[in-house]
Formats: sequence, C-alpha cells, structure tokens
Amino acid sequence: MPGIIWLASYPKSGNTWTRAFLANYLDNRNKPVPINELPNFIFGDNLAAHYAQLAGVAEEAVDDALVAAWRDRVHHWLANAKPHDVFVKTHSLVGVANGKPLITPQATAGAIYIIRNPFDAAVSFANHYQVTVSRAVEIMTTPDQILPKNAGQTSQFIGDWGQHVKSWTKAQGLTMNIMRYEDMVSAPQNTFGGLIKFLGMKTDKQRLRRAIKFSSFKELKKQEEKEKFVESRPDGKTKFFRSGGVGGWRDEFRDEDIQRMIDTHHGLLTEFKYLDEKGDLTI
Repeated sequence: MPGIIWLASYPKSGNTWTRAFLANYLDNRNKPVPINELPNFIFGDNLAAHYAQLAGVAEEAVDDALVAAWRDRVHHWLANAKPHDVFVKTHSLVGVANGKPLITPQATAGAIYIIRNPFDAAVSFANHYQVTVSRAVEIMTTPDQILPKNAGQTSQFIGDWGQHVKSWTKAQGLTMNIMRYEDMVSAPQNTFGGLIKFLGMKTDKQRLRRAIKFSSFKELKKQEEKEKFVESRPDGKTKFFRSGGVGGWRDEFRDEDIQRMIDTHHGLLTEFKYLDEKGDLTI
C-alpha cells in the first residue's frame, strides 16, 4: 500500500529548497523545474481546498473543527493519490489538535525532517511574516504556537521550535531521514545524496549534481524575480526567497533574544551542534 513520506520542517527551514531538489531529481529535465510546478511533485497538507473537496463544502467553511474531523481522510486520500508513495509538505508538529493526530500514522510511510539553526530561521521567519526578530524569537520560544488559517490554507500547529524538532526527531517508530540545513549548504553532494539513498533510489552522480544546481538558492531566487511564486505572501510585501545564507543572524539579534533562544532550547542546540561543549554558538 502506498503512503505519505512527510517533508517536514519548522517554517523557513529549507522545506521549499528540498522540494525543489526532489522535483528536479525525480523529473530529471535538462533545465530547472519551474518553482510554480513544485505542487505537482509534492503535495501540501494544509490546503483548504482538499478539505472542501472531500467534505463537500465551500473553502470558506473549512475551520479547525472540520479539519480535525476530516484530517485522517484527507491524509489517506493524499497517500493514495498515486500508485506509489507520495511526498507531502508539512509544517505541523507530530502531536494532537482538537483531539485528532496532526500526522496520521496509518497513512504514513516515512519522513524527511529538515532542521535549521533557529537563529537564522528566526530572521527568515521575521521577514516572511513581517514581524520583528524579537517577535519571531518570542514565537519560537513559546509553546503551542499556531499559524492561523489564511489565503486558502488551514491553521498550522507548529508549537515552538523545540517542540517541533523533538516531536519529529524523537517520534517512535517513524522511518526518517534528518537533514541539517547547514549541511545542505556546505556539503550538498553528501547531504542530498544521502536523501536519495534513504528513499531507496539509485544514485546517479550526474543527475544528482544537476538537481542540486537546478534547485540552488540562486536559481530559485532568479525564477521568483521573473515570475511570482504561488506560495509568496499575497500582499507582495516580501520575497519568498530572501538570502538563504548561514550565520547572517548575528547582525539582526539583540543580546537578550540570543540568550532567550539559548536558555529555551539549550539541549537541542547542543544535540544538533549549534552549541559546542563550552556552550558557545558554532554558527
């Protein structure tokens, strides 16, 4: 039976980059897959249209209660959309909302989890959601956060950064490949090559290099400049692809926000090598 391979991450942590890589590797074209074709390769779990279609209601009627009631059916529907396993993007944590699992175990075949230094993620989050970096840090260090429904999307239960990371990386019985954003930047051949191996696909070195090139941040940003990305903010206040860098957060953070992030997520920052043994930040 086919199932869902979740492509999961906290918001602004490299999910779209990974989707672009997978689309380019799977399709194997001689030119980059257009960014607005990504939904053809990797579904989204929070589209109100899915729930409206299955429940037989207007999109405007899709609220949190309806989503909770229909989530498992939507997940099974997505899992069976193709004769093989399907990729589904999610920013949800592994947990329960309104009495129902956010990730349906019976529809799940495995997961790819992308983790990013929360300091860089906070700056990207602040830019995307048009809030201050301090407000982004507050969100990322306060439990049980929810991104409210908007523009055809259902609510997203993301928790704080640590809740999200723990819920996926410590999930029992879940076959998973964990990727650090920073390794995707510094060692793309090994990191993306490892992803292909995890998926049980034969690694073609030329195909791998091409997919990495065609999904590079430079390429994605260039495409967005030419044609608006369908997942950009509807108001156009900011570009979806901002800088994609590593370590740029140091020019954006106040000392008290740095300390708040460290105090709240010290254990995970150490586990994933964002803090060294002395407690100093590595990136």
